[in-house]
Amino acid sequence: MKSWTLTAKLYTSGLTFLVLALTSIGVTLLVTWNLEGGAAAVNEAGRMRMQTYRLALEASSKGPTRETLALVQSFDASVSLLRTGDPSRPLFVPWSRDSRQRFQLVTHTWYELRARWSAGQPSPHEAAQDAARFVALIDGFVAAIETQMSRSTTLLQGVQLAMMGFAIAGVVAMLYAGYLFVLNPLARLRRGLISVQQGDLSTRVEVDSRDEFGQLSAGFNDMAQTLQSLYGSLEDKVREKTARLEVKRQRLADLYETSAFLAEAPSLDALARGFVRQVRAIARADAAAVRWSDEGNQRYLLLATDGLPAAIVESEACLDTGACFCGQPRKDATIRIIPIQQERAMAMGYCRRAGYRTLVSVPVKLHERVLGEVDLFFFADVTLEDEERELLDTLATHLASAMESLRASALEREAAVAQERALLAQELHDSIAQSLAFLKIQVQLLRDAMRRQDTQAMERVIGELDAGVRESYADVRELLVHFRTRTTAEDIEPALRTTLSKFEHQTGLAVRLEMQGHGVPLAPDVQVQVLHILQEALSNVRKHAGAHQVLLRVSHRPHWRFEVRDDGVGFDPAAGGADQTHVGLRIMQERAQRIGAAVAVVSTPGRGCTVTLDLPPTSELDAAAPSEKVLS
Repeated sequence: MKSWTLTAKLYTSGLTFLVLALTSIGVTLLVTWNLEGGAAAVNEAGRMRMQTYRLALEASSKGPTRETLALVQSFDASVSLLRTGDPSRPLFVPWSRDSRQRFQLVTHTWYELRARWSAGQPSPHEAAQDAARFVALIDGFVAAIETQMSRSTTLLQGVQLAMMGFAIAGVVAMLYAGYLFVLNPLARLRRGLISVQQGDLSTRVEVDSRDEFGQLSAGFNDMAQTLQSLYGSLEDKVREKTARLEVKRQRLADLYETSAFLAEAPSLDALARGFVRQVRAIARADAAAVRWSDEGNQRYLLLATDGLPAAIVESEACLDTGACFCGQPRKDATIRIIPIQQERAMAMGYCRRAGYRTLVSVPVKLHERVLGEVDLFFFADVTLEDEERELLDTLATHLASAMESLRASALEREAAVAQERALLAQELHDSIAQSLAFLKIQVQLLRDAMRRQDTQAMERVIGELDAGVRESYADVRELLVHFRTRTTAEDIEPALRTTLSKFEHQTGLAVRLEMQGHGVPLAPDVQVQVLHILQEALSNVRKHAGAHQVLLRVSHRPHWRFEVRDDGVGFDPAAGGADQTHVGLRIMQERAQRIGAAVAVVSTPGRGCTVTLDLPPTSELDAAAPSEKVLS
């Protein structure tokens, strides 16, 4: 049985109990059927007793009549029925030796009586005696049947008692089999599992069979053994993993701290000094240096050091590329570990005398361009793992990005200053320079008038000079107002009111501001250009319009729109006007082009002038605005 599987055991036990139960039921049904057939035979034999008395009465009183013959045939049918039986009723005699003998005697006696009663008419006394003797034979036959039925009943009762005992024994056997094959192995596995949960990994479960539970027990033992072997080295692995995670965490912290410092460094000198201290601490080097390379990679300049002896700092303040192991040519720029050996005493004499044994050279590169080098000095022999190489390379890349960012910021400031100067020069050229040129011409005319002693011409020229000086003075003040204008808020309205207030104070004209709707605020650089265009339009009103009042209307929808309207003398744009007016319009148009806007002038002689500034939609304005950075 030990080689059987649990399924085979359960199937065999179940089939055995099923066969025994079916056999018991079959025996019970067979005995019951025999009892039913015997009872029917007893009834039939009892009917034969009644037929005997009736036949004797008919034969003794009437003789062999038709009714007597019918009774005889009926009695013959009963005898034949008892002899052959009838399974459909069921009816059959539970034959035994005694019952067969008695049935043969009954049959033989009946044949004699039938012959005697069919041949003549017996006397009533004789017929009664014959009937009594024959009924006694039938009673003996019935007694034999009943005896056999009593035996069958006893057998049935025994079978039923056996079935009851078999049911009890089957339940007990099934419970025992369940305990033996299922519950006991499960209990062993449960005890083993509890023991393992409590930390005893040496627990093993007894394997006493080859069935499913035996296989499960063997698998549990293998699992416990594997867990025990794994747990033995688990603490070491946890410590190892923890140490690795701590190293990675420290490297990330160092990288983050260095990146934050590089992003906030104000100058190249501060950048190099701070970086060299941090990279020395991260690499655990005994000294460190940061060198900067020129565009042609011809030499390396020492920017900052930390822990490096003064002799090395003085002697290697500037190195030619390739003259020492510290300065790498561009084509060979890679992380190198250079052992300082005795045979290299000539090339690395200062390092050897300082006691260093290893030099680690890390190039500072950006887009395949070498910007410099980081040198790490060690008093011991060192090697670098891949993660350490990657960290040093990342730090050097961040340093290169920071150096390039400082350089880009310096170029940006230089470009902003140059642009501001260009704008200032343009303003001077388009306004004061024109007036000075006019004054120069008037001075020459004054000299000519003085040589001619033309008093009237001199008075006229002096008047022109006085008007020109006044105009130049007004232009200078206006330029000062323009270049001092700033936008300190997202909304342009305060700056507009300040500009109009200054204009009203300078000219004495009535000025009105109308704001219509609400929109997305303009960018600061766009606001500056808009203010300068509006100031130029107001300047043209002051110089040429002869107006009494000015209206500035600002609308936000569907896009930004600014209108400067006056009630002055106006002019005919098609016919042309003063040169200074054309200069002012050109300045406004140039400024508008920088922000993608458009300037339109509508004027009629005697009906004033309207200057309109239309800005593009917000999406187009955002795309165009970054192309110009005005620091005015």
